[in-house]
Amino acid sequence: MTVDRIAQLRAEILERTRELVRLREAPKAFTPGQTTVPYAGRVYDEEEVAAGVSSMLDFWLTLGPEGEAFEKELASLLGVRRSLLVNSGSSANLVAFAALTSHKLGDRRILPGDEVITVAAGFPTTVAPIIQNGAVPVFIDNDPITGNARIDRLEDAYVPGKTKAVMMAHTLGNPFDLGEVTRFCKDKGLWLIEDNCDSLGSRYGEAYTGTFGDLSTQSFYPPHHMTLGEGGAVNIVSQPLLKTLVESFRDWGRDCWCASGIDNTCKKRFEWQLGELPKGYDHKYIYSHLGYNVKPLDPQAAIGRAQLKKLPAFIQARIDNWNYLRAALAPLEDQIEFSLPTHATAWNPSGFTWVAGKPMVSPSWFGFMMLVRPGARITRTDLARALDAAKIGNRMLFGGNLVRQPAFVQLKADTIGAGFRVVGDLAGADRIMNEALFVGTYPGLRPEYLEHMTSTIASAVQG
Repeated sequence: MTVDRIAQLRAEILERTRELVRLREAPKAFTPGQTTVPYAGRVYDEEEVAAGVSSMLDFWLTLGPEGEAFEKELASLLGVRRSLLVNSGSSANLVAFAALTSHKLGDRRILPGDEVITVAAGFPTTVAPIIQNGAVPVFIDNDPITGNARIDRLEDAYVPGKTKAVMMAHTLGNPFDLGEVTRFCKDKGLWLIEDNCDSLGSRYGEAYTGTFGDLSTQSFYPPHHMTLGEGGAVNIVSQPLLKTLVESFRDWGRDCWCASGIDNTCKKRFEWQLGELPKGYDHKYIYSHLGYNVKPLDPQAAIGRAQLKKLPAFIQARIDNWNYLRAALAPLEDQIEFSLPTHATAWNPSGFTWVAGKPMVSPSWFGFMMLVRPGARITRTDLARALDAAKIGNRMLFGGNLVRQPAFVQLKADTIGAGFRVVGDLAGADRIMNEALFVGTYPGLRPEYLEHMTSTIASAVQG
């Protein structure tokens, strides 16, 4: 009888939850200039809230059955060996890079002082883990039109015996030239970490981005393609050992790989002898790495599972919104230069013109980037102010040229020798820093939002 009553109460709670969300989230009237048009945000309905509430009713708070299911579903969607949940995309970058410093990788481990090629303009936590682990980031320039790395600078950045890895992001959902980058890494014997945080669902040829490197990372912060509130993931693409290493750094640095609440998976819990510990010391408390605790909560994973079901529709909405903005703003090309996908040579209302012999790419756009041309009627800052005044969310391309940021200027001043190395003059990254901003493409943009965005941009640019 008690079991039946519990099931009845649970069903009632979840139905009331769904009803509450339906009532609260009913569409509201839009008033141009008064209604805020965010550049990004969570898109959800009663299913995500009910999933979170249902998980909370079970009160399994730490990562557990929902997390395990989410990890399997994400890995299956992408086509990777494994996906491991963490508490943010930045944590994903941290543990992914830290995994490559493990002594268990032998000669391929990244040691303090080793160099890692990255790109100058982007988000700082793509680069921070390199420095935090004692390695040296080597910055190459961006192509300001794609936002991605200038692949022709890779050879200039490479130092035999010193360079150990490449770590960079697909800018705003636009895949970097994975064909050339993976060839370069294979030829030189380098690790590749794809920061896929802004690019979930983007394709390079027939495969998803985030499936070409040895490791890749995801973010599930609300502006991204799907959300767990906070959250991220590390995808293990190449050798299985990397799963064990990522899991160790995520879970306190422990040597044990038992899931939460499970003991003796290895069947020899009290038979290990590692380090200078006595033989038989509990394997659950043996630490092979200096790790972290960056796991999310199980209710977050429950929400993520509901979001994953909607991901194909979210991706298509981002593509459709980007295409709408590009077509509507085409008359402004004399004042604004627009971003192109990697390998594209031109755009017209029918689509892109592609470089012959290169795989076609399909970006799952995180945002719509514009470069205000030198000599235009307004500056990038003028355009940002006009958008702000109209309550239209906009952002510059994250940190711009990172080497100009206070943290990196201070790093250079504080470091004996070079805290980082720069290849070339970074003119493209500087142009992004001075001229670029982006507006949203996220699935919550209603048609009237998009019309307001384009008319505001046109009015600001044309005067």
